[in-house]
Amino acid sequence: MAGVHDLATAVLRRFDAETAHGLALAGLKAGFGPRNRHTFEPNLATRLAGLTLVNPIGLAAGFDKNAEVADAMLSAGFGFVECGTTTPRPQPGNPRPRLFRLRADRAVINRLGFNNAGQEVFATRLAARRGRPGVVGANIGANKDSEDRVADYVAGLRRLWGLADYFTINISSPNTPGLRDLQGEGALDDLLGAIAEARAGLNGKAPIFLKVAPDLIAGQVETIVAASVAHAMSGLIVANTTLARPASLTDARRDEAGGLSGAPLMAPSTRLLAEFHAAAAGRLALIGVGGIGSGAEAYAKIRAGAAAVQLYSALAFEGPGLVARVRADLALRLQADGFASIAEASGSR
Repeated sequence: MAGVHDLATAVLRRFDAETAHGLALAGLKAGFGPRNRHTFEPNLATRLAGLTLVNPIGLAAGFDKNAEVADAMLSAGFGFVECGTTTPRPQPGNPRPRLFRLRADRAVINRLGFNNAGQEVFATRLAARRGRPGVVGANIGANKDSEDRVADYVAGLRRLWGLADYFTINISSPNTPGLRDLQGEGALDDLLGAIAEARAGLNGKAPIFLKVAPDLIAGQVETIVAASVAHAMSGLIVANTTLARPASLTDARRDEAGGLSGAPLMAPSTRLLAEFHAAAAGRLALIGVGGIGSGAEAYAKIRAGAAAVQLYSALAFEGPGLVARVRADLALRLQADGFASIAEASGSR
């Protein structure tokens, strides 16, 4: 069936990127997605910050902003799904057009701006799937016009606690003005301190990850690791979209404003992942994201230190059958190199 769904992806590419994405979500909600959940590669089962994953291939945030199709994407074969980014209040995001495929570069530029239906809708949908199998995370952000962004993150954590299997604090989107300033030493310490304080007052446990930008300056890796460890964060997601425009880009839309994702992000985000792996020294679980479109690229992230990986942009070019291909190839690569598990391979490069 993957071929049928990949053909549908080819048809969707005839539409502009955001319209195509909306149509894809509608199809998934109607039950037309692929079914690959029951395929199991024993050497891909793994643990991530206390979570049990059937495989380490996750769906990155941004695909399912409003928690509409988490179960459909788990059924497609993902080992975990991250929904969001969601903000306390609904917001429309930036004006369209704001999502662009760079076909020549197998890349995407977006300047969506946290467009979402708000956390009440998000919470209702997560509550409706309570008890179903599969690991689903919530990526939380701040409203663009918020007077207190730290309070927005705390509100999101409290509202969604108990509804998601893990949480991601997204301070690295380039499309909300000033948001990345929260990665600075003092601001980050204040934010993570508030998150830790809020978590201490909540019942139960859930891992909390911090999602970072690839556009960091000297010393920020160590600062982010130190703050994350000090406030008992579970791990880091490395990395979000980039504001950089590599000289290798050839597509006519390469100069559109927004965050660049896809194939051009693979090399720089993997280098950054390796830096975080060295700095964290086993104290934080790492999720590698950025440019993954094959089993070889997923494997490279794992060898660089990732305990699990995420992808999204490559689906626009490869279709949902990509997930099964990545999993099968990754399982073979582990076996060929003599690794019995993802944990054995992680950080082994």
